[in-house]
Amino acid sequence: MRLVLIGLAAGFFSALFGVGGGIIIVPLLLLVAGWKIRPASATSLAAIGITALAGVGAYVFHHDVQVKYAVLLGIPAAAGALGGTSLQQRVNARALSFAFAALLVGIAVDLLVK
Repeated sequence: MRLVLIGLAAGFFSALFGVGGGIIIVPLLLLVAGWKIRPASATSLAAIGITALAGVGAYVFHHDVQVKYAVLLGIPAAAGALGGTSLQQRVNARALSFAFAALLVGIAVDLLVK
């Protein structure tokens, strides 16, 4: 049941704010479900694929998708995901947790000062 609620929260906030579901899914899997960071990250990426398909379908219906720009963003993002996954497997799990926390804090500070 926890995973279903985490999925609902991730989908809702991803669509509402345009944020990646991982910003929601990973912290909730860590804090609420008690997962380790590597399985949380990997599972989040798989879930985001499903979330993205649902979101794209809804936005296509409203004629909001700019296909050319989606491709220009998506191909380099896929390459970045491969590089990030490779690096993630080499980094200590504790350092990875601190880096992710620092990213979230940095985003929060940036949003608060704008």
